[in-house]
Amino acid sequence: MIDHRKLAVLAPALLLAGCLSFGSEPPDSLLTLTPSATAPAGTGGSSASGSAIALVEFQAPAAIDVTRVPVQVSDTEIAYLKEAVWVEKPARLFRRLIAETIRARSNRVVVDGDDPGALASNRLTGTLRQFGYDARTGSVVVVFDAVRPGEGSAVETRRFEATVPGVAADVRSVGPALNSAANDVAGQVADWVS
Repeated sequence: MIDHRKLAVLAPALLLAGCLSFGSEPPDSLLTLTPSATAPAGTGGSSASGSAIALVEFQAPAAIDVTRVPVQVSDTEIAYLKEAVWVEKPARLFRRLIAETIRARSNRVVVDGDDPGALASNRLTGTLRQFGYDARTGSVVVVFDAVRPGEGSAVETRRFEATVPGVAADVRSVGPALNSAANDVAGQVADWVS
């Protein structure tokens, strides 16, 4: 004999089980960016809002605004590197890398976060234009267009770029090369805002 009460309780669970998908197997490892210079523990500071700098959310084109590593195959074709997955979107990782590099190289207070608010009148923002592998040249390329306030009501922009040539098209080679190029660009940006 069927117990209708038990069946009534189990029916929603059975229906839900058919709708759930836990996705494919997770990657063996995830890529991240590691700063080549970090501020030592215990360091900090305070300053007037005029000398502090806030890093505002960086933008990225759709091909980069994902957790995959883009591969420029031709002028009009992009693929993604097999098994290469970022721990989070590259623009966020890159913003934190620049923040840590500025902290380590200067005495400025750096406000970094999703909503830095009005804590600093100096702001740095920009667009991560390229952040991937170029199969045509066998190199990784990082290009960042930075924007910050200039004198008075002026706005300053500058393009920063780093390339690491001779990189094999695999995750074990591309990941460290992108980290190196990103640190190079972060150092250029830190020198510019200092």
